[in-house]
Amino acid sequence: MKRYSFAFKIITSILLLYSVLYGLLVDVPALPILNETIRNLFYHVPVWFAMMFMAAVGMFNAVRFLMKKELKYFDNTHAASLMVIFFSIPGLLTGMLWARFTWGTWWTFQEPKLNGVAISILIYCVYFLLTYGIPDLKQTAVVGSAYNIFSFVMMMIFIMVMPRLTSSLHPGNGGNPAFGSYDLDNRMRTVFYPAVLGWIGLSYWLYDLLKKYLWIQKNFSGKQRVY
Repeated sequence: MKRYSFAFKIITSILLLYSVLYGLLVDVPALPILNETIRNLFYHVPVWFAMMFMAAVGMFNAVRFLMKKELKYFDNTHAASLMVIFFSIPGLLTGMLWARFTWGTWWTFQEPKLNGVAISILIYCVYFLLTYGIPDLKQTAVVGSAYNIFSFVMMMIFIMVMPRLTSSLHPGNGGNPAFGSYDLDNRMRTVFYPAVLGWIGLSYWLYDLLKKYLWIQKNFSGKQRVY
């Protein structure tokens, strides 16, 4: 098992190093407005993939807790939810930077995907208020798990569904063509796909470390709960 874990970490590190460095060097299409900022596709989008992957991991463990009533699954849900917030920060920052150089503003309330992301993150923040605000541990796990499933569903609606039904500046939404349909050439694919895998791998790596930290804190600090 340790051998596979070590191989996973090595592969993840190579994918991240490759995508971060080669993403700055590879030739990209010379497109109007986007120009060199299209390189942010190698960083901004994979970070969101990692965030949504962690949201899915949290939801999966929330369902398992509600089915089996074993607290270890809710511990996993809590760790995954922390990772959602963690990856939302670079996701927002890279998105705002991209918006500044392509749309001329750091943020626009006319863009449904930006607003959907902000609302989704606020919904996940409410999850932490719920878990910290309920004194009973079992009740916390039940309410937190149910709310986590709700949070994941709402995130998918706000990020994946609503922007496609309304007017949106984002590629692939609101009638705008997706990157892959007109400018994501083979050179960019050699960076983009490894970047997605690398960031998802990093998210799981950090999630695993966080789970171990929370387990140590719970079992050796004298505390009966870490949420």
